[in-house]
Amino acid sequence: MSEPQGEAASTDTREVIMEATFRAISEHGYKDLRMRDIGEEMDMTRQVIHYHFDGKYDLMASFLEYVIEQYEGSVTVDSEANPKAQLDARIDQCLFGPEFDEFTHWDRMKVYHELFAHARNDERHREIFNDHYTRLRESIVEVIEEGIEQGVFRDVDAAQMGQLLTDVIHAARERRISLGDDDAPEDARRAIDEFVLDSLYAND
Repeated sequence: MSEPQGEAASTDTREVIMEATFRAISEHGYKDLRMRDIGEEMDMTRQVIHYHFDGKYDLMASFLEYVIEQYEGSVTVDSEANPKAQLDARIDQCLFGPEFDEFTHWDRMKVYHELFAHARNDERHREIFNDHYTRLRESIVEVIEEGIEQGVFRDVDAAQMGQLLTDVIHAARERRISLGDDDAPEDARRAIDEFVLDSLYAND
């Protein structure tokens, strides 16, 4: 069934506002961002923003959810693949991400991590990030547990291993974005292979 016309239009408008917010934050940064900066990045009037959102705080919380939706939606794994292939795919997609028509994966991760840096001062943002990290970690844990059940992986603490991999992925992205180390994701991937995955495989 097709989406109702009004609902489809609202969804389209939301995406226009979200992408305009990407452009505005990329230019002005989160701290100095004003609603008028977002309005200037749109073909629509700024009143459209106020119609859909109750101020900057509401908009930024919705924007953070939008960024995470894009990030999580990019992680597609073949459920029929063996656990090794599934784990490799999850690690690669979390580290390197997809490409977008406007703004690269790393442009979007830069905005993501800028919001992350301010989350310590914002309870709602912390909740959104914590929920996201829980889903990311658990998706890795599930693959590890499946591999253990199949005898592909050694019998390890899957939750601890999932947390380790999640933390390495986040640290590598942060090093690339904040410190300008373009090789950080590739370095992290090699370290994961050598020091984590090689010890995880049961019969290697």
